[in-house]
Amino acid sequence: MNDIELEQKELIEEFQLFDNWMDRYQHIVDLGKRLPEFPDESKIEENRIHGCQSQVWFKIEKDYNYNRLKFQAISDSAIVSGLIAILMRVYSDQLLEDIVSTPLDFISEIGLDQHLSPTRSNGLDLMVKAIRNAAS
Repeated sequence: MNDIELEQKELIEEFQLFDNWMDRYQHIVDLGKRLPEFPDESKIEENRIHGCQSQVWFKIEKDYNYNRLKFQAISDSAIVSGLIAILMRVYSDQLLEDIVSTPLDFISEIGLDQHLSPTRSNGLDLMVKAIRNAAS
């Protein structure tokens, strides 16, 4: 089991602690509140994820010395910021080959695929694609 799979497993278990989706949404929002600062100078068109309902900026860097992907991101939406925090937890500072090869099952196991609005689901898909494309 690689580090991404371990992190996904921990997230699934963490979300199972909540009895209902209102509590899970609140947890997602709380995760988003803990995102690291995103530099204003990085809020440029080149770093923007297009197709999201809200404003989302991603700054992705490959660390070729260690074969890892690191990224920072921010959104003007509380829910999307929480989704970013989840993706950062799973994928930031991970091995490139693990990012590309590890299945995305955790998204459905948490229930995000069923409980996000279509526009939020689309935004989540676009963010995951940006991460995986940068890693490949």
